[in-house]
Amino acid sequence: MKQNIKEFLDKEVANRDISTELSQDKPDPLIIVRKFRDERVALISALFAYGKASLILKFLKSLDFSLLDSDEVEIRKKLSSKYYRFQKSEDVIAIFIALNRIGKNGLEDIFLKGYLKNSSVLEGIGELIKEIQNIYPHTSKGYQFLLGKIPNIERPRTSSPYKRWNLFLRWLVRDDNLDIGLWKRVDKRDLLIPLDTHTFNISQKLGLLSRKTYDLKSVLELTEKLKEFDKDDPVKYDFAIYRVGQEKIIE
Repeated sequence: MKQNIKEFLDKEVANRDISTELSQDKPDPLIIVRKFRDERVALISALFAYGKASLILKFLKSLDFSLLDSDEVEIRKKLSSKYYRFQKSEDVIAIFIALNRIGKNGLEDIFLKGYLKNSSVLEGIGELIKEIQNIYPHTSKGYQFLLGKIPNIERPRTSSPYKRWNLFLRWLVRDDNLDIGLWKRVDKRDLLIPLDTHTFNISQKLGLLSRKTYDLKSVLELTEKLKEFDKDDPVKYDFAIYRVGQEKIIE
């Protein structure tokens, strides 16, 4: 059965590693990421990647990403009416100003401060959240939701799955016809699955995940299982599993 699942997923990965998987008919924030090929645009696209895919894409298309290299007065002016679900305009402005201050190509170095200690992407995510909060302090419920808390590695049962952060890392580290592979100093074997509800449900149905709770412990369990299929690139299965769930190929 395990071999059958691997063959099924390998076929799905091969069939979906094409640019036509990203279109208006198949909306995905990765459309924006591939267009700009900028780590800051990728992070914004990932952090706002919750809710209906078509609405995520509509919001991202409405943003002027050139503001990431503009002055802060201009950022405030141009984004004063932008909002998305839990984030008000002040929250959208805050993430733009923070990434403006960090500058182009600065995110990887910040991430590496945490990641290189133990080859832990969670420690790298923690460094990024900490730096974004420090470089432009801003507090609100919407902004806290957007960034998330610094990962509690010791207590994965009570921690968020960090789906949006792990999605960002998949985009930046992997390099194929979907992911853009801008970061060269992070090993893709260390990536964690960006667990969303589609991936969670389908992984259970396929017998890849026994855990019933949507949390970081499920992320770690599923990633370890996928390493049995490809120890060097377990997260290559993420997009295929997600689409299988989204398209209801397996009921």
